[in-house]
Amino acid sequence: MSLSTARSTAQAIFNNTSRQTAVLGTNISNTQNADYNKRTVMIVSTETGARVGSVYREENAALFRQSLESRSQASAQQTLVDGLTDQMANLLGGNNYGLAPNTYLTSFYSSLESYAAKPSDTTLASGTVSAAQDLANSLNTTSKGLQAIRADADKTINEQVSDLNSLLSQFESKNNEVVTAIATGKDANSALDERDALLKKISDIVGVYTWSRDNGDMALYTMDGTTLFETVARKVTFESTTTYDASVSGKPILVDGVALSAGKGGDTTASGSLQALLQIRDDIAPTYQRQLDEMAKSLIEMFQETDTSASTTATGLFIDKESTTGSIVTIDNLAYRISVNSKVIPPNGDPTLVRDGGINGPSYASNTTGESGYSALLDAYAAKFNDTRTYPPETNIGGSQSILNFSAASIGWFETIRSSATKADETKTALMSRTSEAYSNATAVSLDEELSLLLEVEQSYKAGTKLLNAVDEMIKTLLDTVG
Repeated sequence: MSLSTARSTAQAIFNNTSRQTAVLGTNISNTQNADYNKRTVMIVSTETGARVGSVYREENAALFRQSLESRSQASAQQTLVDGLTDQMANLLGGNNYGLAPNTYLTSFYSSLESYAAKPSDTTLASGTVSAAQDLANSLNTTSKGLQAIRADADKTINEQVSDLNSLLSQFESKNNEVVTAIATGKDANSALDERDALLKKISDIVGVYTWSRDNGDMALYTMDGTTLFETVARKVTFESTTTYDASVSGKPILVDGVALSAGKGGDTTASGSLQALLQIRDDIAPTYQRQLDEMAKSLIEMFQETDTSASTTATGLFIDKESTTGSIVTIDNLAYRISVNSKVIPPNGDPTLVRDGGINGPSYASNTTGESGYSALLDAYAAKFNDTRTYPPETNIGGSQSILNFSAASIGWFETIRSSATKADETKTALMSRTSEAYSNATAVSLDEELSLLLEVEQSYKAGTKLLNAVDEMIKTLLDTVG
């Protein structure tokens, strides 16, 4: 080896170790950065010695797709659990459902039976009317709360659609940066990190499927196959609805003009929080609302009075407070409109009309002789709680059953969904953790490994220094000899 070759070799070592040290330093400083992929300096052999070929960014496309998918599923499941547990369950009184209409229905039935057993007791009469009021108020409050939950979900959807459009715009910018860098031979690694970080945030909101091209370009699609990004970001649109009742349907989320579907089931099919929010707004809350409306309808019809002379009926103890004719206006929002007839509410009303009949006038009275021990009407009312009624399939319970069984089944329906959602949340969160860990193990920085490599680089630097010193000594000796 000539002295000039040796000197060039030493210089190459210094160049290589300098680049390696810089990359290792960057790796070490990003040890805790979840959005950073490890860099590795690739050394290649040339005719003039080893040289830095490129800086390689650790990637694993298959694991990254899996981590995005599990992240979307976990985000959707958590959103559903929050809606069921933090909102609906709290509205119903927590785990014991102490504020649920079913609880007040059972209490009212118990009060009615007690009054029927001792019809002369005016205190029991007032207590029965009070229990009826509690039941009606529970239906009103729960119905109002459900519509507030729907409005809240709608508001969150609007916010997340805005966030999604912003993220897609940022993704477009980073994607162009990646494509340009690769085309011009520049370092695209930082842009790739930033683009992947945006992808993670996008997948929290809506499930995405990615497709990469050789030039670094990436296309994004929803799990339903709708284009989210293809060269340019596609517009996600949504028109918010501020006020909800049972007759109001929320507006769709449109991705490039195609409606995003809602999730289904406790172990939701949703991918990303938007589909789970649609499920709460358009499926779960409206279904429970319909169950409440059917309970209200049953109560109004069970306590109707009959004109003994004309065989006509009129609402009795329970009424639709927005009706001007005495009949039910519509099934939608009936749970919010149900009320106890003011004619039986003290101090201006008479609670004993529940026992005697005649809320709608003397021709509707059953206890025509005014006996204080009369219980036939109360017994008839109590018996109706166990009579079979037909409920529509829109309640997700349906079938023929008593109002007591239907009310209990309503709580059972909700608890089944909540239990399934909670269990699925644990599973999907664990899956997300495992896939994220697997991807991290394949692409993230290991501090121990980087420090070990740094020691190797240090040894290479020392070798280069020794070589350069040896060359200098040889040149000095040669010059001294010549001189």
